[in-house]
Amino acid sequence: MTKEKIPSEHYEQAALVAWFRVRYPGTLIFAIPNGGARSITTAAALKVEGVVKGIPDLFVPEWRLWIEMKRIKGGVLSAEQKSITEYLKSVNYCVIVAKGAEDAKKQILDFLDQP
Repeated sequence: MTKEKIPSEHYEQAALVAWFRVRYPGTLIFAIPNGGARSITTAAALKVEGVVKGIPDLFVPEWRLWIEMKRIKGGVLSAEQKSITEYLKSVNYCVIVAKGAEDAKKQILDFLDQP
């Protein structure tokens, strides 16, 4: 019996961005590279420049839509991510928390179908 490998958050996010750019070529989507391992010096410099823990992974300005990507299984929001998500919603942004690219696609399509 082989154990099925769960795709990384990076893989899921890259797949979503590729799909999005083909499906909505005139609509900007961009990443907020807050995560990843960094040296203490780099982390301190980025914090002074305005990097904030918990900001979602992707933003679609035209739609006021933030997207936080998680793995299909095992990905959970940190306390900072929960706090930022609630804040963004309180100032009238939409925030999608997606478990993988397929879930994100479905939620984006549902979001666009809203009146």
